[in-house]
Amino acid sequence: MTISRSRIFKLLQCGEGLNIEFKKCRDKLTLDVYQTICAFLNRHGGTLLLGVDDSGRITGVDPSAVAQIKKDFVTTINNPQKIHPPAYLSVDEVQVQEQIVLHVYVPESSQVHRCNGRIYDRNEDGDLDITDNTILVSELYQRKQATYSENKVYPYAGLDDLRSDLMDKCRRLAGVWRNDHPWLNMDDMELIKSAQLYQTLKPAKTA
Repeated sequence: MTISRSRIFKLLQCGEGLNIEFKKCRDKLTLDVYQTICAFLNRHGGTLLLGVDDSGRITGVDPSAVAQIKKDFVTTINNPQKIHPPAYLSVDEVQVQEQIVLHVYVPESSQVHRCNGRIYDRNEDGDLDITDNTILVSELYQRKQATYSENKVYPYAGLDDLRSDLMDKCRRLAGVWRNDHPWLNMDDMELIKSAQLYQTLKPAKTA
């Protein structure tokens, strides 16, 4: 997705909020970038602008660091040890006022994500660690299950019940998005596990 300079200015005018976050990140990414990504995924999605301070002033990303920042970002969000389940996002580079701004659009996810083992949710213009708040975590899971049909459990469905032609279509669409998308080299079972559509239930404890 290519974003225009006019769109960047509109985002700057809106200021930070539930769906918009600014980070300076002059020459490297900080941990709170991934906490924001996690919170956006768990809430209603959002837009992250790198090279902008909290007030909305463009500070820019160091041109010599852009390539490494992009590489580090993609590597980290695809690392299940950092973001789980992994997310597939891209970074757009925009020249604004002779400065480089990096734009990341984060869609709402059907899954509950963790960053370094912690669950973050978006609260106004901040990222809230709700991991130890059982009520908020429960509400988050309930909202996801109520919103997305793929969270409905079909305990007796097997791989043979799935349409192989639709699995192939998923791979083709993923390949259009990214020619190195990991789904391209996965078999059907690996793909549905990667998409968080398959899980093994633990047996109930006996008294």
